[in-house]
Amino acid sequence: MTIGERIKAARERKNISQIELAKLIGSSKQSVYKYEKNIITNIPSNKIEAIAKALNTTPAELMGWETNVTPMPKSNVFMRPLFNSVAADFGVVADNTIISYVPTFITTPSEQEQYIWISVQGDSMSPLIDDGSEILVKKQDCVDSGQIGVVLIDGEDAVVKKISYGDNWIELISINPYYPPRRFEGADVQRVRVLGLVKKVSKNLQ
Repeated sequence: MTIGERIKAARERKNISQIELAKLIGSSKQSVYKYEKNIITNIPSNKIEAIAKALNTTPAELMGWETNVTPMPKSNVFMRPLFNSVAADFGVVADNTIISYVPTFITTPSEQEQYIWISVQGDSMSPLIDDGSEILVKKQDCVDSGQIGVVLIDGEDAVVKKISYGDNWIELISINPYYPPRRFEGADVQRVRVLGLVKKVSKNLQ
């Protein structure tokens, strides 16, 4: 079942209308309709909590965490923001508007603020990270050689690349062989700054 189908099923179990549910959660009937029809799938966490309370259920049940074959953990799960730009939330672009929130398992709760989701555009990292994939990034200023990270070039161009280091060089590698590696040597190494480490790739997140 989708999140919309679970909301509808819970509403019908409680025997209330979309209008009544909308009043209980401080929203509109149109919004409830869009939730149930999966027109809006990235429902804000505060609305999920309000809907669960109104329908005498839990956010975990509405999100499907309690019914999956592999259940979503019920602890250390935090709603982390999803941005529509690789540069967003790194201070690189002015528009860092959050487009939704994603339930995210984080091993160390004290580090939750370091994690963000980013919607990736382009196919340079395909097939590992396809156009439209969403990546979980931990904000940090270094990664190990061979890892995939978010990198800032010349203070303005933020990209997702596999990073390789040498004695006096750094190479940014695309998974898609159509895009050649970019190598920075000597003083040019300073043109490259690591912003974060890619921890997870997802193509179908709620």
